[in-house]
Amino acid sequence: MFDTLSDRLAATFKNLRGKGRLSEADIDATAREIRIALLEADVALPVVRAFIKQIKERAAGAEVSQALNPAQQVIKIVNEELIGILGGETRRLRFAKTAPTVIMLAGLQGAGKTTLAGKLGLWLKGQGHSPLLVACDLQRPNAVNQLSVVAERAGVGVYAPQPGNGVGDPVQVAKDSVEFARTKQFDVVIVDTAGRLGIDQELMRQAADIRDAVSPDEVLFVVDAMIGQDAVNTAEAFRDGVGFDGVVLSKLDGDARGGAALSIAQVTGRQIMFASNGEKLDDFDAFHPDRMASRILGMGDMLTLIEKAEQTFSQQEAEKMASKLASSKGKDFTLDDFLAQMEQVRKMGSISKLLGMMPGMGQIKDQINNIDERDVDRTAAIIKSMTPAERQEPTIINGSRRARIAKGSGVEVSAVKSLVERFFEARKMMSRMAQGGGMPGMPGLPGMGGGAGKQKKKQKQAKGKRRSGNPMKRKQEELEAATRREQAGQDGGAFGLPGGQPGQNFELPDEFKKFMG
Repeated sequence: MFDTLSDRLAATFKNLRGKGRLSEADIDATAREIRIALLEADVALPVVRAFIKQIKERAAGAEVSQALNPAQQVIKIVNEELIGILGGETRRLRFAKTAPTVIMLAGLQGAGKTTLAGKLGLWLKGQGHSPLLVACDLQRPNAVNQLSVVAERAGVGVYAPQPGNGVGDPVQVAKDSVEFARTKQFDVVIVDTAGRLGIDQELMRQAADIRDAVSPDEVLFVVDAMIGQDAVNTAEAFRDGVGFDGVVLSKLDGDARGGAALSIAQVTGRQIMFASNGEKLDDFDAFHPDRMASRILGMGDMLTLIEKAEQTFSQQEAEKMASKLASSKGKDFTLDDFLAQMEQVRKMGSISKLLGMMPGMGQIKDQINNIDERDVDRTAAIIKSMTPAERQEPTIINGSRRARIAKGSGVEVSAVKSLVERFFEARKMMSRMAQGGGMPGMPGLPGMGGGAGKQKKKQKQAKGKRRSGNPMKRKQEELEAATRREQAGQDGGAFGLPGGQPGQNFELPDEFKKFMG
């Protein structure tokens, strides 16, 4: 959702790099570009004005003028102010001193409250709680049935005594649910309320009645991040009419301009607590302003990536795999281990989303977005079509075995051959990294393979090269060298990148191509 804003800000900061000192004109030009980027992203005008004013004041101060790298200092200021707009510190749920804790969801129809109730229930279950979903949306057709299905998928309890579709009293259902939860030992009650297509008195009155009946510990306003500036207007109306304690953003995975989401915390004075960024029940997490600001500025989100890895991988399993890779050239690492690791990574979420959390990956965003997630499934199908002996020792896979495996997994024979070759390359690369040798193909750099010995050897070879004593042969060598230099200038730019625009026709190194397939 924030891709366009990220691109504009990255282009703005690029113009600052290389300047030893920033003039007042540089600061004004940067502020103007940031203002345009925020307005194009649909950020509320009062928020933009306050944001730009703060940046200009800080950028004109001593922290930038006396900095060794003024451009980086300006980026630091923008990052800190962006965190402030998004709410500052991470806001946690407040739990009642005596169970059950009551959480009420409010918002317009279509904002995704019912699905979000299931996501929140699953998230709380993962935190060690026992949540109960309560069906108080008795107006929308099949809302009660939808909540029951979502609760079943999430593996949490549901309280739905009324059939809905216009039948039943939502206030009474909400009141009874608290006693039901207390009796059945549920420690969190999530109340899913009815919404309307727009703000009206009936909606506000019903939401206020439910709030008064259950006295919730948290009232969460669910807002569709794709509806633009109207999200801010709706949030203000709910804050004044019913009141809420925190905001939940849904549909952050959309391609609409996400500036309204940046405005809500600042305009309403209520922090964003959770964000939903996908259709699956586990595409949901607590909202961290500092991590979101880091993503918007293209600096990645390593903390979230580490947390996902810690939730998916056990320390014991990781140590076991590391010892296998550190063994004699990694030969103890088999295709079964490769499959297990691949499935563990898949549990962490979409491959493209995981790569997007890594710093600097915004420069190859298009390539990341074009990754086919089904390649992982095809690879798993090929490995599962092999016998246990073939998985343990892939070198025994000959032509007839490849044909059988290809037929069993529904792929071409060449795909089986390619997978086995990629496995050997990946095993070699990971084994070298596990043994402290770094990545192959990059000798002489600390921690990146090779070493001092190899570097000296190559330098010695280069030093020993002499020009030919034959004038005709020497002239021919000079012509060939000039041709090569001219060809390199046409085909590529600095550092081996293709010529033309920076990042255009960018390709990953061969080692990564083999590893990613």
